[in-house]
Amino acid sequence: MAAAAPAASGPAAPRTKTKKKQKRFVPQRVKVPRAADPLLAVLAWGVNHQINELSQVPLPVMLLPDDFKASSKIKVNNHLFNRENLPSHFKFKEYCPQVFRNLRERFGIDDQDYQVSLTRSPPHWEGGDRRFLLSSDRTLVVKELSSEDVADVHDLLSHYHQVRRGPRGGRGGRGASCSVGVAARCPSRSTWCSVTGARCCPRFLGMYRLSVDSEDTYLLVMRNTFSHRLPVHRKYDLKGSLVSREASDKEKGKDLPTLKDMDFLNKNEKVYVGEEAQREFMEKLKRDVEFLVQLKIMDYSLLLGIHELGGGAPTAPPPRGSAVTSTPTAPLGPGDFDPSVDVYALRGTEDAPRREVYFMGLIDVLTQYDARKKAAHAAKTVKHGAGAEISTVHPEQYAKRFLDFITNIFA
Repeated sequence: MAAAAPAASGPAAPRTKTKKKQKRFVPQRVKVPRAADPLLAVLAWGVNHQINELSQVPLPVMLLPDDFKASSKIKVNNHLFNRENLPSHFKFKEYCPQVFRNLRERFGIDDQDYQVSLTRSPPHWEGGDRRFLLSSDRTLVVKELSSEDVADVHDLLSHYHQVRRGPRGGRGGRGASCSVGVAARCPSRSTWCSVTGARCCPRFLGMYRLSVDSEDTYLLVMRNTFSHRLPVHRKYDLKGSLVSREASDKEKGKDLPTLKDMDFLNKNEKVYVGEEAQREFMEKLKRDVEFLVQLKIMDYSLLLGIHELGGGAPTAPPPRGSAVTSTPTAPLGPGDFDPSVDVYALRGTEDAPRREVYFMGLIDVLTQYDARKKAAHAAKTVKHGAGAEISTVHPEQYAKRFLDFITNIFA
């Protein structure tokens, strides 16, 4: 006997629909490394973001004036990714991204290698004043700037970038030619950063503004003057001035003090390189200094680092994939260096009192001789006398004194 169907009990009650709130997660391409300092975490995140964004943009045929004023910025609020490392609110801005991208290419630094150098492991602060960061592979230096310095870099950048075709042509800084829409405004001899020309100038690679906890920090990334591999045992900051140019007792008490002009003279220090190497270096330095005079820049220094063979073992090799491991090379022995990586290095002569390798490059090239410097010059002249070797002088006078001093550091 078939079972009877259940009797109808009236119309069915309508179903209640429950709306589920869905969270949206924005995936990031690279998780930034753990960094105790939130500023370093934001730097790594921002460089990763900007390099990934640039990789989607074709290289421009030529740079236009607007590229030297352009910027790219991003604001992050209440993000849900990597919260244990990144602050919940921050902003990141890159200045002139296409210009610095082109400079990196001309200096032979691949964008992916640049990214790895700054992000695989956090950079670390150098010294107690927290004004310099050193990348984990020791190839890049990150300098903290003021907002006025950022304006100075913008003023300098079009002249700095301008370069003529070198004797060999080609890409990656080996005589590279770059069409620039602002060429007509550049000084006629502005071949400053051609790798086939002047080699002493700082190699600017990127400039950023980081905003964390409502505080802005400006950073300029440059090639490290010193070696990523050979440790420096003595270093000097040389201006060619003798007034107040001796390191303080506090500075001399450091493991690696930054000594100055009077210290160099008092120690009877000399740079022992061959005549040809000295001639080539001074030609490049003079070309750089002539350029700085044209732009009324003064107060720059020659940073000199000295590696003494036998004074300490080479540092550990940089991580694979960093800016210095792109091209496999034969193992380097004590005191050896790769000139395509250690671009500021000069080998000492075999008959020198000590076997040494020298690293020499210009630093602090952003100070213009403006009203403030003119006032400082007047005050120091009153204090020390008109004939004193003070550092604050007219750019042409500064350049002559600087070159005279540097010429005499050689044995």
